[in-house]
Amino acid sequence: MQSFVSLRNYKKEVPALTGGDMKKNIYSILRGKFLISDDSFKNWRMIILISFLAIVMIASSHSADKKVHEIAKLGNEVKELRSAFVDGRSKLMRLKMESSIINKVAEKGIQISEIPPTKIKVKSQQQQ
Repeated sequence: MQSFVSLRNYKKEVPALTGGDMKKNIYSILRGKFLISDDSFKNWRMIILISFLAIVMIASSHSADKKVHEIAKLGNEVKELRSAFVDGRSKLMRLKMESSIINKVAEKGIQISEIPPTKIKVKSQQQQ
């Protein structure tokens, strides 16, 4: 038969830290005793892991900042190119207007014909 142990009556005894013990612990951390003690290998592994993760995080942050700056620069370039396109299109529309063409041609001494153009039909030899 199995007997079950009640956990209600089980109390774990934890020693209370006094002012002197806490002071010793703080001094041991500041002096770096946790790095040179017998079980310091697991501490070193954790420190190296945390350092590696910090370096990866910093590199990722720099990469993201670089991309944000590049996106902002490209956005400004798009705005400039769009305004240049609109400006060029409006100049083209003004140049294509019949009145501006008439003025340019009149400066060279060419006048508009009063007789409308006629179509010239060329028949190939097969049709004859």
